[in-house]
Amino acid sequence: MSKTVSILVKREDGRIASFSLEEGENLIGRWDPDARAYPEIDLTEADPEMKVSRKHATLIVEDDHVILSDIGSRNGTYLKDGTKVEEGNRVKLGDQDEFIVGKTCCRISLG
Repeated sequence: MSKTVSILVKREDGRIASFSLEEGENLIGRWDPDARAYPEIDLTEADPEMKVSRKHATLIVEDDHVILSDIGSRNGTYLKDGTKVEEGNRVKLGDQDEFIVGKTCCRISLG
């Protein structure tokens, strides 16, 4: 993908965190060395209630699009309209599409 792909995360304190996505699979979750969870998109600071699983979902950057997939999270992954992303389903996302992991709001930016 020639464009810069990032995910913007609104933190509880109102600040926005940004994570650049790499080509291929990017894990969304919370950092935990005991569980060997080292996500590329670490939402620990944005998730004080710990609603995001250590290994919650993936964003896969392929060619000219981004695919969201839940990987068996406890509190679910949802699209902005409230549709639940069932484990293993792949949902294509476009620029400015929003989704929720646990209770954390995220937005895709294709720049």
